[in-house]
Amino acid sequence: QVQLVESGGGLVQAGGSLRLSCAASGRTFSSYTMGWFRQAPGKEREFVAAITWSGGSTYYADSVKGRFTISRDNAKNTVYLQMNSLKPEDTAVYYCAAVRRPIHSIVVAASREYDYWGQGTQVTVSS
Repeated sequence: QVQLVESGGGLVQAGGSLRLSCAASGRTFSSYTMGWFRQAPGKEREFVAAITWSGGSTYYADSVKGRFTISRDNAKNTVYLQMNSLKPEDTAVYYCAAVRRPIHSIVVAASREYDYWGQGTQVTVSS
């Protein structure tokens, strides 16, 4: 069992940056695949980024490639999402997710693959 707590959301102008953090409980964090998802009002939850247990592989939605960077610090049980060049369409509640196994790259963007979810943090980008 792992508990996830996101932080770092807020209001930012278009073109600005934010860094989200997701702190995980438990002693086996390093064995978890971690992901970030987001959900805008009236829309389905969508994949943003994911990272393997070692940090050796990362995956991104096309909409955020080149602007967002996912990383992790296993010593701190924390995964990060650095968001640069933010756009109004990035406005959403951002969720951290975890699963205690490797995920094939084909399904890494599928929310059903993840077993644990945080409560979410709001990101609002003004134009």
